[in-house]
Amino acid sequence: MSVAIARDEWRVREAGHEARADALTAGHRARRLRGETHPIEDFLFTYYPFKPAELRRWHPGAGVSLAGAQGRADWRYYTVAPDGLATVNLASFFTKRGQTVGYVEGLLAATLDRTPQFGCFGLHEWAMVYSLTPEQLRHTRLPLRIGHAATDAVVESHTIGCSHFDAYRFFTPKAAPLNRLSPTRETQPEMEQSGCLHAGMDIYKWVTKLGPIIPGELLLDAFEFARDIRFVDMQASPYDVTGFVDNEGVELEPIPIETTRGKQEYVRRQREFAERGNVLRQRVLNAIAAAREAAEVPTRAAATG
Repeated sequence: MSVAIARDEWRVREAGHEARADALTAGHRARRLRGETHPIEDFLFTYYPFKPAELRRWHPGAGVSLAGAQGRADWRYYTVAPDGLATVNLASFFTKRGQTVGYVEGLLAATLDRTPQFGCFGLHEWAMVYSLTPEQLRHTRLPLRIGHAATDAVVESHTIGCSHFDAYRFFTPKAAPLNRLSPTRETQPEMEQSGCLHAGMDIYKWVTKLGPIIPGELLLDAFEFARDIRFVDMQASPYDVTGFVDNEGVELEPIPIETTRGKQEYVRRQREFAERGNVLRQRVLNAIAAAREAAEVPTRAAATG
């Protein structure tokens, strides 16, 4: 049985969500109008194909009905009753997205259960530029902070242990054999761990795939989390981020992971992100559980026996 929210109440929540989303995407949207790009922030809109307009769309989550919401009749997965009460059609949603829900549910639950690892020091970004020439770099606007030869030397003098497939697949051909792990798409649920910055950013990807069963507040929290990680990921990368600022206007400083001090700082940030990420993972799992309960769909564990 769903809980109904009066129109005046949900409209306030919707407006607050839209204002927050607009603030989060303001820089990107302004740059797009000027035909400009940002080598750090725009990653969130290019690597993750979720448009600002989609981020702006507020959902209350499963098991909630919205009074006087006739306008949602053309929203995907919504059903609007003759009296204007709008609800997510969970039967239709699970029919079309059930396999995705089960995969995300299993992946996040496994990540929560796995002991986080804090010894990678962000070397995945260094392995992505290993043995490349200047014109081959992805971020041509960002020079390498310590130069190409020194960057290669850092890779060669460390043990690389990247567990995240979507980072590993961008390793250069000469760097890939240096990784002591061999993550694949098929083994991702078995290797994902919360100490990985890219696994943390991907929480945002997973919530975008779950559509209307994810409350809007959780969607934007996941986006903010991915943004915060992205800044640190680039600060610890071999690229020189001098001159760029974070979302609060604070100038970015390198995290020199080739030094003891830099490694310590990176691990400190990793631990903080692991804790924040696991809170988000649990919230996503709670949202899925609420949707299953409202739709009377068995849990993934029950469905698989």
